[in-house]
Parts: sequence; structure tokens; C-alpha cells
Amino acid sequence: MRVLLVEDDDRVGDAVAAALEAGGFVVERSRDGEDAWFKGDTENYAAVVLDLGLPSMDGLSVLRRWRAAGQRMPVLILTARGDWSERVEGIDAGADDYLPKPFRMEELQARLRALIRRSAGQASALIEIGCAILDTRRMSLSLDGVPIHLSPQEYRLVSYLMQHAGRVVSQLELTEQLYAQDFERDSNAVEVLVGRVRRKLGADLIQTRRGFGYLVEPDGE
Repeated sequence: MRVLLVEDDDRVGDAVAAALEAGGFVVERSRDGEDAWFKGDTENYAAVVLDLGLPSMDGLSVLRRWRAAGQRMPVLILTARGDWSERVEGIDAGADDYLPKPFRMEELQARLRALIRRSAGQASALIEIGCAILDTRRMSLSLDGVPIHLSPQEYRLVSYLMQHAGRVVSQLELTEQLYAQDFERDSNAVEVLVGRVRRKLGADLIQTRRGFGYLVEPDGE
């Protein structure tokens, strides 16, 4: 899933980006408030990691403008500021979570996964649909209790569709969530990826709604 990382300190930003990519996320970077506001207002992100101390426009102003414009993606504030009143101000501005520096990368990954799950209506880290069980903590999938080896891109596809079970997801949305913006991709890349996954999981889990996109039905549907 595609995440926007807004951090002007390249040392911190590089470390966070590497950790998030290792955790299965597609990361897009922004280093100042104006650029972050524009990207968040025009692009589709599963979540945003937002620093408060930014050049050109501070993080709280960016967040307020997103929320005023109706942008609802989950936002995790990442900042060196530890004052409780500033945390309250961030939450009131529309943040979904708050992680002060310094922090452990494992905690950042866990908080981000939880935010994305909750935004999709999933409370548990384990998502069960039929005989398929997705473990978002371990980035693994099993079928009838048997672990299935998936490439990182295949896992992102299955994870996104299972976390949005019951909703038809367009090919454009999947393209935005599975690939970095500057990644050169074929027009049928998603179709090819779905075909690879179906060869591993069978044809039943991911359904095609021709002309609309792809669907994973909730368990019991």
C-alpha cells in the first residue's frame, strides 16, 4: 500500500522510508509542507506519516487543510515535539495517531498497519476469508493452513483486496497502491499480477468485475 512520508530531515526520512519499504509499503517522499499538501490533496494514499516541523508550511497547517478539503486518509504525526498540549492539538487537527521521536521502527510499522486496517474497517491483524488467512503483522498468507509464498508485490495485492473485502477495487486504484509513482509499469501490470496470484491461490478468492475492477467477497458472502 502506498504511504506518503513527509519529513524534511533526510537522515530520518531515509531511515523511515527504508523501514516502511521493508515492512511492505510503497513509500513516496515529500520534504516540505506545500509539496506535502499538494500530494495529499491530489493523490490517493493508504496513509500519511507527517512530521510537524516542515519548511514552507508546518505539519499542522497541512493536516488542517487536508481535513478541510475532505481528505480522510489516516495520518500519523511523527515529531520531536513531546509536549502533551501539542499532541492534543495534533489530534484535534485531524491526526489519527501520534508518535514522538525517538521511536522504534517496529512500533512505527505496527501503528501504521493498525491505522490502515481500521480505516478499511478491519480491527484484527488476522483477516480470515474462507480458507485464506492473511497475517498483516508477519506479511504472510496461508491457504487451508498451508503457507503460500508470495512475492512482495503479490502480497501487497492480496493484502489490499482482503483488507477492502466487499468493495470492488478499480485497476487504477490498485496501480496507485501497488507501484511507486515513478515506477515504469505496463498498462496490464495489474492484470498480469492478478493472474500470477490466481495460479497460486486458485481462481475463487479474487473475482473480476469486468469494466469495474476486482473483488474479494467477505467471508460468508
